[in-house]
Amino acid sequence: MSLTARRSPTPRGLRRRRLRGQIGWTLSGLSVLLVAFPLIDLLAVIVEKGLRALSPTLFTQVTNGISGGLWNAIQGTLLLVVGALVFAVPIGVLSGIYVAEWPRSRFAGLVRFVADVMTGIPSVVLGYFGYITMVIGLGWQFSLLAGAITLALMVIPYIARTTELAMLNIGHDIREAGSALGLSQGTVIFRVVLPGALSGVLSGIMLAVAISVGETAPLIYTAGWSNYAWNGSLVHAPVGYLTYVIWTFINQPFASAHALAFAAALLVIALVLLVNAITRTLLQRR
Repeated sequence: MSLTARRSPTPRGLRRRRLRGQIGWTLSGLSVLLVAFPLIDLLAVIVEKGLRALSPTLFTQVTNGISGGLWNAIQGTLLLVVGALVFAVPIGVLSGIYVAEWPRSRFAGLVRFVADVMTGIPSVVLGYFGYITMVIGLGWQFSLLAGAITLALMVIPYIARTTELAMLNIGHDIREAGSALGLSQGTVIFRVVLPGALSGVLSGIMLAVAISVGETAPLIYTAGWSNYAWNGSLVHAPVGYLTYVIWTFINQPFASAHALAFAAALLVIALVLLVNAITRTLLQRR
């Protein structure tokens, strides 16, 4: 018999353990409630006041000062997000694939370092960079293209890192099996590994969409603001967007401005939830 045999706990010891466990779980639950309550309260206020402000004119009329509709802001937000994804998705996904498949190369280390640095740069700094280089330097003025490229610079690191992690989650035996069948490395990566990592890649893209929809500071310096619908020009024409309405109109001492601000906030939340729901549905069907 071992000299270090453990003694079975006494009934009194078991009661103490249960008591400590119950206290711990109670404190944990209270902590979660304390953290979640401000968010829940904020969402409740936005939903309540946003629903009261919703009307058909929001989707058919453009902003007229501090009243009117939000058609120009809705249209501009969608165009900016789509434009940012057009630039960010190919660069981010390919960067993540390269870093995951050739992790020991010097260029991969440089890409990883730059991505980590860019995720820590404040968005207003990137906006000022876009203002200096594109709005002023290239002479584009406030425009859709300047805003979309600035948003793309913000979200490329997130797409690259999530793609890298998703690719690394696919075991090396899958790659070895593809090579054993005589497939080229490119075929293995894009036809075998990438489809297996698709859920993680799409998660990074959805994160990019959420960041793009919710940004204000970089767009103030690059996209500007317009009370009119988009005229089809990529440069020399500012565009509206929902976050500008939230940031600006909520500070106005008018009920019509507050209504537009809450309606815009509700639309931003609904847009993010809708994109996530569509993505999850597509992944489940796949």
